[in-house]
Amino acid sequence: MKAPILIVKKLPAAGMALFPFILLKSARLKSDREIINHEKIHLRQQLELLIFPFYILYLLNYLINLFKYRNHDLAYRNIVFEKEAYDHENDLNYLKNGNWYGWIKKI
Repeated sequence: MKAPILIVKKLPAAGMALFPFILLKSARLKSDREIINHEKIHLRQQLELLIFPFYILYLLNYLINLFKYRNHDLAYRNIVFEKEAYDHENDLNYLKNGNWYGWIKKI
């Protein structure tokens, strides 16, 4: 999957996926294959859920986790979409091997 990459210096994270773009905090991150793979996993998750529902479920999952953990980092790390992306960001063949709807296993 080839995604357009935009550099957004004031981005609150190193990377972010907003379909169909990958946003990066700095140009040097373009060569970080794990961050790019992580964001591409999010792009596919967005496609799996027809884009808009992904954002609703992502936010809802975060808010539930925030209530549960009372900690931003724990709430963020336990979002099912983030679990899938972090678990497979180092596997550069993950997207090629299928694994559609892998985030469901993280519920």
